[in-house]
Amino acid sequence: MKAAEEQAVLHNIPPVYDKNSRILILGSFPSVKSREGRFFYHHPQNRFWKVISSVYDAPCPVTIEEKKAFLLAHNIAVWDVVQSCIVTGSSDSSIKNVAANPLEKIIGESSITRVFTNGNKAYALYEKLCRAKTGIGAVSLPSTSPANAAYSTEKLISIWKEKLL
Repeated sequence: MKAAEEQAVLHNIPPVYDKNSRILILGSFPSVKSREGRFFYHHPQNRFWKVISSVYDAPCPVTIEEKKAFLLAHNIAVWDVVQSCIVTGSSDSSIKNVAANPLEKIIGESSITRVFTNGNKAYALYEKLCRAKTGIGAVSLPSTSPANAAYSTEKLISIWKEKLL
């Protein structure tokens, strides 16, 4: 297997939100699998969809349309902090030369009052690049990435439920 190479990448997934969205969940930047699938948390080993559906005691959505419907039904917006960057593969730790997404746009077009980040990298980038523009402090949630082996799915569900609800 060939090692991943550093490359400049532009975010290619539009945000999911509507005027009723009250919670914004931000990742750092889409993984290779998510960019290929053109939707958030597309890697089958990422636990986001299992965690978020369990938090709301709902069936886990499978298709992109089901995932969008789930988010909107629960007044959740999803996007990423980073609009473009240089990254190696899907590694958050390799992200550099960052330009932020215009989060203030979706916040202005919705009812978002709370911001959560999926992992520490997203939190650090949000605080550095976006908080002053949005005026909303963020709460960092433990990452649902398979790389975050320190947290079992059950532990993630417990923490996310405590913070989100």
